[in-house]
Amino acid sequence: MKKLTMTLLLAALMIVLAACGAKDTDGDKTSGSTTDKSDATETISVEHELSDKPVEVPKNPEKVVVFDFGTLDTLDELGVEVAGLPRANVPGYLSKYDDDKYANLGSLKEPDFEAIHALKPDLIIISGRQSDLYDQLTEIAPTIYVGIDTAHYIDSFKHNAELIGQIFGKEDEVKAELADIDERIAAIHEKASSADEKALVVLANEGKVSAYGPNSRFGLIHDVMGYKPADEKIEVSTHGQSITFEYIVEKNPGVLFVIDRDAAIGNGASAKDSVENDLVKKTDAYKNNKIIYLNGEYWYLSGGGLMSMKEMIEEVETAL
Repeated sequence: MKKLTMTLLLAALMIVLAACGAKDTDGDKTSGSTTDKSDATETISVEHELSDKPVEVPKNPEKVVVFDFGTLDTLDELGVEVAGLPRANVPGYLSKYDDDKYANLGSLKEPDFEAIHALKPDLIIISGRQSDLYDQLTEIAPTIYVGIDTAHYIDSFKHNAELIGQIFGKEDEVKAELADIDERIAAIHEKASSADEKALVVLANEGKVSAYGPNSRFGLIHDVMGYKPADEKIEVSTHGQSITFEYIVEKNPGVLFVIDRDAAIGNGASAKDSVENDLVKKTDAYKNNKIIYLNGEYWYLSGGGLMSMKEMIEEVETAL
């Protein structure tokens, strides 16, 4: 009788242990999930040129710090909130972010590291103006670089938009936006590339001008939208090739695109006053009313965003 009782007890114990084992196995599966438990964060691996290894970025990060206004306008277009940004020189069309509800993190070139630390962000997004500070920023939180590769502008722009879509679960929205942009660019390219007019792109700054050609910072007017350059040999430089107004007369562009840096950074000077002088009035661009003033906020401060790209396309289209 004792043996029978002991046997039954052992059998019962084995059943209990087996049930517990099954429960533990199920529990292991759950703890490895990236969606069923709140303490398990799903990440994506992001490769960029400032890091020699992929950066693990949390999906749908809650506290996002943005030091690139192009990315800020993409996030705004997609309805994604940010926690902080450099509120100095925020473009007018993004003025809602110059508000105390968003942490003020310094300027584009001089981040306030103390304020960034205090915010404890989940993700920091930077571009060219902060690239030298990457190592310091990545010590605070995962940091990714989304600077535009001007030699491959449209591919770089699309890559950044798609990356933002992946991080914030907005892939479908980004796909639709990019399809619309492709369609509009194709229409401009078809007309511009078949026109006889040649174009010159200049940046106006405090009465001085610098020129930008193919593969440059503003080269998408030629490379992507199809306008023939008035000068094929313009030096490719971040700050452009310094030129004189005599040079503009010599090249005699049919279309003159002017990016007003002074207006973009709030200097108050008017590019039109300095550009439309007696020399430039001799050009075909002036005679045919084809001096196109481009909004410096889009082109100089925040190019490469979903909103700014659409506005840039619309401005270039006016020359047609």
